[in-house]
Amino acid sequence: MTAAADFITQFGFISTVFFFINWTLRLIALFVVPRNRPPMSGMAWLLVIYLLPIPGWIIYAMFGSSKLPKNRRNVQARVDNYLDQVGSDITADSRAIKPKYAGVMKLAETLAHMPLTYCDRYEIIAEYDDLFARLVQDIDRAREIVTVNFYIMALDKATEPVVAALERAASRGVAVYVLFDDYGHFRYRRLFAPLRRRLEAAGVRCVASLPIRLFGRNYMRPDLRNHRKTVTIDHNVGYIGSQNLIDRGYHRRDSIRYKELMVRFEGYVVQHLDIVFATDWRAETKEDILFLQPLPKKVPTTNLRVQVVPSGPGYMDENNLKVFTALFYAAETSITVVNPYFVPDPALMTAIVSAARRGVHVTMINSAVSDQLLVTHSQRSYYEELFEAGIEIYWHKVPTLLHSKFIVIDDEVGVVGSSNLDIRSFELDSEITIVVHGEQFASGLQAVADNYLASSRQLNAQDWANRPRLHKLIDNIARLTSSLQ
Repeated sequence: MTAAADFITQFGFISTVFFFINWTLRLIALFVVPRNRPPMSGMAWLLVIYLLPIPGWIIYAMFGSSKLPKNRRNVQARVDNYLDQVGSDITADSRAIKPKYAGVMKLAETLAHMPLTYCDRYEIIAEYDDLFARLVQDIDRAREIVTVNFYIMALDKATEPVVAALERAASRGVAVYVLFDDYGHFRYRRLFAPLRRRLEAAGVRCVASLPIRLFGRNYMRPDLRNHRKTVTIDHNVGYIGSQNLIDRGYHRRDSIRYKELMVRFEGYVVQHLDIVFATDWRAETKEDILFLQPLPKKVPTTNLRVQVVPSGPGYMDENNLKVFTALFYAAETSITVVNPYFVPDPALMTAIVSAARRGVHVTMINSAVSDQLLVTHSQRSYYEELFEAGIEIYWHKVPTLLHSKFIVIDDEVGVVGSSNLDIRSFELDSEITIVVHGEQFASGLQAVADNYLASSRQLNAQDWANRPRLHKLIDNIARLTSSLQ
């Protein structure tokens, strides 16, 4: 009986301690978790911690913060300060911008510290392999510097000419710098390893961006990624968009093929792309590889005014989210959205629904197939509300996965970049977007969208409402996971 009594006493003591610890952790969460966090995200994290206090706090410690470590944010802050001092040297005359976009322009500059600037020439590249051919031409003309930043890089038949061009550039004394995402290349490491070996053998610097560090003072959330896709050549030619440096089939075993869109720019805007790359490089290597000195003044040959908007966990705000939202509110006649992943936060959802309800014609083009299961189902949980607002939704037909990412506002403004319209791209990924003011450019993007529409089918609101209940359940459950950011 004594042993039994001792066991009961010890069990009671342990249970009391466990009870006290669990409720202490739950109470602490009320003070820590909701601070500066969207309500839905805060509620989701609190629910996890209340159900499983100890495991919940471990998970929260690993994934609860969407910002980079302070030392990395300090690098961004120093660059922002520099831009505030010298930005006026290449600032474009904003009087050519329509008044309704003035607030958007000011917002973007306040958030990203990059003012409106000029573009001399541009080329919209909507065919996958055309990008590689164009890159080879420009890299072969490089005389000073080439910077390359892709989320995914691989050596295959499609990319071999680009890799060879980079080798040739390095052999003739051009400084070539390559950034690749530490996680993004992992799945394709067998195709990336020989690419890296060849480039480094040629004298090219290849550096991993946002390397995964799970321990030590430089720990950061392991799913923060550099999702940017840019190339710059000699400070005057730049590429930006959605395409990675890999074969269009991504070496998948199924029949899916990716459709992308990139834009080639010339002019002052490329210096802003250079600065974004230099900031990322400085954060990884502590090296100042770029000049950051403006080119000599020259008369622009187009009426295009452009603005680069970098975003990501190095900033305190969700720069891309706020600019997209402001553009939706500025729209008066039409919005065309081409994006593979639409998982909006409440502000963006309100903006696009409000635009449709005040008479703006809103068209959204997604894909019938997807490579992200949870994101796909989460996205589809928003369709019913979009239909109710009168928004037209199209699915590009299989086997194409429409991976292009662009927006057209009122046939006046075109927005292109690497950013999806989902919470990951708003909070966790380093992205880059460019806002172009010019009817000719916007019309060019709209022509690409119209071409997509010709290969798409429009979804029917009634048919969507009558889809199987199991599908609705899966969509709604997937939607809840998007709040855990």
